[in-house]
Amino acid sequence: MNINHIQHMVEEDGIVFLSYGGFLSQELISGMTEALEKEAQYNDLKMNISNNIFIIFIELSQNMMNYSKTKDLTNRDIKPEGLILVSKDIKGNYFIDSQNIVAIEDKDKIEPRLQEIESLDKEGIKKRYRELRKNGKNTHGKGGGIGFYEIAKKCTKIEYKFKEINKNKFYFHVKAHIATYEDVE
Repeated sequence: MNINHIQHMVEEDGIVFLSYGGFLSQELISGMTEALEKEAQYNDLKMNISNNIFIIFIELSQNMMNYSKTKDLTNRDIKPEGLILVSKDIKGNYFIDSQNIVAIEDKDKIEPRLQEIESLDKEGIKKRYRELRKNGKNTHGKGGGIGFYEIAKKCTKIEYKFKEINKNKFYFHVKAHIATYEDVE
């Protein structure tokens, strides 16, 4: 799957204003965040909406930097690259898509967290986030920790999918919806 495929997932009436596919670094993420700030200013977004977009973008970028692997069946080394796309629909609702390749052991860490998030309402997500922050477990480093709870707190809806490449590697796609209006899904 490439960036063009993700762009086709954006609704026909949607606008893509940031797309990137390739190697990720802190400097590059910082530069893309500046572009997001300009988009927020240009569209006169409310501060809480623009902050939500920034936080989700950064969390998904960090996820790609921490978990991305190559397709090579035997290689377990991190290869910090992936695809990221920020778009909005004609109503002004924002969507952040990311995709990278993960190893099966990373999938096994991440998927239970995402399944738990799916089972919770907004208050449940906030409560679980606070519990995880308090106990200090999974707050630093890799491990499918609290970053996904942070994303879920900041978005209206989070979707994810793992697509098998081979027995040890998967494409991992995440889509976060950020509603700016009440009439969203």
